[in-house]
Amino acid sequence: MALRLVQIAMNARDDAAVGRFWAEALGWGLSGEGPGVTNVEPEDLTYPDPAAVYIDVVAVPEPKTVKNRVHIDLATTSAAHQAELVARLKELGATPVDVGQGDVSWVCLADPEGNEFCVLETREMRLDTGPIAGVVVDCADPRAMARFWDEAMDWTLNEVDDDHAVLRSAKGVGPYLDFVRTPGTKTVKNRIHLDLRPYPGDDLAEEVARLRTLGAVDVDLGQGDVPWTVLADPEGNEFCVLTPR
Repeated sequence: MALRLVQIAMNARDDAAVGRFWAEALGWGLSGEGPGVTNVEPEDLTYPDPAAVYIDVVAVPEPKTVKNRVHIDLATTSAAHQAELVARLKELGATPVDVGQGDVSWVCLADPEGNEFCVLETREMRLDTGPIAGVVVDCADPRAMARFWDEAMDWTLNEVDDDHAVLRSAKGVGPYLDFVRTPGTKTVKNRIHLDLRPYPGDDLAEEVARLRTLGAVDVDLGQGDVPWTVLADPEGNEFCVLTPR
């Protein structure tokens, strides 16, 4: 029994517009699984693939009101690439954003609906991730989050200390999952959350029961009768367990 991170779900007032931005930003393609959902996906891979964390942009009525506690880091291969990527993203509609980062080597931007993301400086350990270097989750206790998520998924825990924890697919490919100690607490539903999926042949109910024993709790977001299960991790971050595939 095991789970893996296959995609992130991103809330948006206009899923099509936000989806177009991220497709252009990443050099990926677009598809749709129905009204109100726009899929952003690499065109050279077959979903699900550990080499990428896909993006589902989901329409919601409520606007963004606070800084997201989950964001994307984009990878670059040189200082010139970082500058070129930042300029191109601004042309696509991204705007600079101050999240209290101070004088840092990365660039903080927001997409057209205000979802914060970072364009990293070149990092040797993240040259092979694809365009998404990592998915970053703000948290109060990286060690506790590492314990939960290391048990929840078959991803490998690469490093952990009091300030951050880093996991990556057991296949050694694709983006990283970073938990970073950050001031403040979660106050509203996350507009970006993780979607996990069991492997073919595994049992969804058994996986959900296992997650509950690790400390996950059930969450009602008004999802109604759906084939997936909505849970929250020990710090209240919502995530979904999808059907095996």
